[in-house]
Amino acid sequence: MDQNLDDLRHSCAHLLAAAVMDLYPKALRTIGPAIENGFYYDFDNLKISDSDLPAIEAKMHEIAKSWIGFERIGIDNDQAIKQFSHNPYKLELIEEYKDQDLTLYKSGEFVDLCRGGHVEHPDKELKHFKLLSIAGAYWRGDEKNKMLTRIYGTCWPTQGELDKYLWQQEEAKKRDHKKLGPSLELFMFHETAPGMPYWLPKGVILYNELIKFWREEHSKKGYQEIVSPILNKKELYITSGHYDHYWEDMFVAKTADEGEYGVKAMNCPNAHIVFGSKTRSYRDLPLRLSDTDTLHRYERSGTLNGLLRVREFRQDDAHIYVSEDQVEPEYKEVFEIVKRFYSIFGMEYAFRLGTRNPDNFMGDIETWNKAESTLKTILEHSEVDYSILEGDGAFYGPKVDILMKDALGRSWQMGTVQLDFQQPRRFKLQYTDNNGQPQTPIAIHRVVYGSLERFIGILIEHFGGAFPTWLSPVQVVVLPISDKHLDYAKKVESQLKSANIRVELNEKSEPLNARVRDAEMQKVPYILVVGDREAASDSVSVRRRGTKESNSQPVSEFISQISHEISARANTSTNTPNA
Repeated sequence: MDQNLDDLRHSCAHLLAAAVMDLYPKALRTIGPAIENGFYYDFDNLKISDSDLPAIEAKMHEIAKSWIGFERIGIDNDQAIKQFSHNPYKLELIEEYKDQDLTLYKSGEFVDLCRGGHVEHPDKELKHFKLLSIAGAYWRGDEKNKMLTRIYGTCWPTQGELDKYLWQQEEAKKRDHKKLGPSLELFMFHETAPGMPYWLPKGVILYNELIKFWREEHSKKGYQEIVSPILNKKELYITSGHYDHYWEDMFVAKTADEGEYGVKAMNCPNAHIVFGSKTRSYRDLPLRLSDTDTLHRYERSGTLNGLLRVREFRQDDAHIYVSEDQVEPEYKEVFEIVKRFYSIFGMEYAFRLGTRNPDNFMGDIETWNKAESTLKTILEHSEVDYSILEGDGAFYGPKVDILMKDALGRSWQMGTVQLDFQQPRRFKLQYTDNNGQPQTPIAIHRVVYGSLERFIGILIEHFGGAFPTWLSPVQVVVLPISDKHLDYAKKVESQLKSANIRVELNEKSEPLNARVRDAEMQKVPYILVVGDREAASDSVSVRRRGTKESNSQPVSEFISQISHEISARANTSTNTPNA
């Protein structure tokens, strides 16, 4: 997080607490950190609703005018206990940090226990904020503790940035995949399988189109698809290192006589088994093994979020085995695939390097340093913007994450490309080099979509459900003006189906305008209306999604046009907003 923004938002959390204490003096303050895009403050003994937020916000503006700075006050443990003797939450924090220097920060009449990080001129800088919502939150995030009242807000350096963020939030509500997905009959959830989506017929079409595109593009690049077992003995994950680093996040099946099996949460151990199943030579490298197997991870129930965080998902996975001199050209090849995939959806992207986590890594530091240095060199040559997030690597190697920006300007971490010197050693993988000597390959783990479920959730919001024609579950709806035009409508439907175009015929006994509206609500790319004139001229009246005008075309011409659009996988969505 940008430190200046962090300080601004943390300062605004102080301002929120001051306003609440002024309006509700019996409330108990706890903590108020800055978070991504905003801040929050948690209170005990505070019963309010969203309707109270405008009054709190008004009080914040009033108080801010008198805050000319944040005064830092050093305080010892005894003084801190005396200062907050009435507040058990502050006393708990004081006890936790009793061996550290304690500080208070004072603005106006408001004083809070705080480690710092504030703006210099709150009276001038704390102007562009908005309180967003109220939620319940357990103290310290522990469900065994008391439920507190959390007030969320956002704060920005300028009014323009605040307005843009608030617009973005409103637009995001309209595009929420958790609402759009079921209304478009793409997917659903059921309480008997939390975090595991049911894909409905239209959603399966979307899913399969993405995988079809993935298969076509990867086949061109020499990838070979495999399928491997969904259940594997614990010993496989001991070898890979996942037992020590990941076992508690996996579903486990216990057998009466064969010990524990892990329900597959990642594909790499199985890919290593395939590599090691036969003798390999340097001529086999790079060996690119891909798969889209179903995976399961035990995400905690409180973290589940529609398709964005699920327990069952598929990845467009691949494991590429290379020699050391092939690492950079292979990364370049992967980055070309990333460019192809993200450009087709109209998505901007950047890269982020995750380095060794000092507390959770496998192997020797020298190898890690070498791997990180290699990736930095590759990224510098990639001509794509990149950042570094220290300590965010996988436990077996550094990684490059793909950060995608959607139509609303939101950033999402999607695919990842990980460099692994460790697991091939643990699996004793070898190939014979051109001198006949055994060598250990390097593995590149990579996904481009990432989780298909998460990608589709983001795709729904990116397009607002108005997918490009090639992805749309229904590409065309045919509407006869009246019953007497039904036979011709069925003829048009048959011609479209013969051309492998996904078409529906709406012959409901409803007014034409109502049926047009239904097709618009379902975000179908093309509406074809047929009546006397169309039947007489073997044509259709074509209305494209997002427009009110229609034009007449011969059926054959329309089929040729839409077939080309589909085969080219053109990004023709008309639902990209402007701020």
